[in-house]
Amino acid sequence: MPSHQPRMGLRVKGFAAGILAAVFYGTNPLGTLPLYADGINSGSVLFYRYGISVVTFILWLLLRGESLKIKWGQAIKLAILGVMFSMSSLTLYESFHYMDAGVASTILFSYPIMTALIMVMFYHERINWRTSLAILLAVSGIALLYRGGGNGGTTLSATGVILVLFSSLLYALYIVYVKQFKVEGMSSEKFTAWIIFFGWLSLILFMLFKGERLQLLHGTQWLWGIQLAWLPTVGSLFLINIAIKLVGATPTAIMGAIEPVTAVAITCLLFGEAFTFRLFCGIVLILSAVILIILRKQN
Repeated sequence: MPSHQPRMGLRVKGFAAGILAAVFYGTNPLGTLPLYADGINSGSVLFYRYGISVVTFILWLLLRGESLKIKWGQAIKLAILGVMFSMSSLTLYESFHYMDAGVASTILFSYPIMTALIMVMFYHERINWRTSLAILLAVSGIALLYRGGGNGGTTLSATGVILVLFSSLLYALYIVYVKQFKVEGMSSEKFTAWIIFFGWLSLILFMLFKGERLQLLHGTQWLWGIQLAWLPTVGSLFLINIAIKLVGATPTAIMGAIEPVTAVAITCLLFGEAFTFRLFCGIVLILSAVILIILRKQN
């Protein structure tokens, strides 16, 4: 009995970490939308989000006494992952200019279905009725969100939808190749720190190529920048590692369904975005599809 109680306590801790990680990631619109309202461009918002995250991770690793050194072969793999991750963030943030952030965050959560399709097409995983049904539900849900305004509403921007779907695809590729590029003997914190660092560099190069100038933050804007770095980036990634270790990847992924729900709640309650019955149905269909595709891993 005594040994059972500590084990149960660890599971509770794991589930709490998974839920908090999902909630933290869903707070992306919380810092992004106020900065957009102040005229800060997408590149600058991401520059500060990734930059503050990199500094935080470096200080974290140094305090733990962990070396920051990596080999050239490892650097190439981590750079590829960093580009995928940062470009996924960039296209998502760009989509906020064309559509409600809550709807964009919900469509983004179709990435597990895209991951399943990639595994079927390129890694010869078998597709079954559960996967087929999940794809149908996801497509139907996105179709409902595309006309999320309902009666008298406006059709969502095609550009916004394409940007989010591309963001979802990049994140799906990131998930697939994280397993392929796993670096043995490297801690998850160091692994994540280098991915974010290379992602930060790719964002800087993108801004230079596009000619998008870096805008300086002032006053309370720094608070939003720190929020984006610490909650949906550092905090979320750290808590996800704890959850996966204590309760496993599948339960953690299922708890990730809280991410778009959190984003929709934030944008509707704090930023006045409309929440219609059609939007509710679209969210339910997409989340049902995602849960269905994740649960099939248990069979």
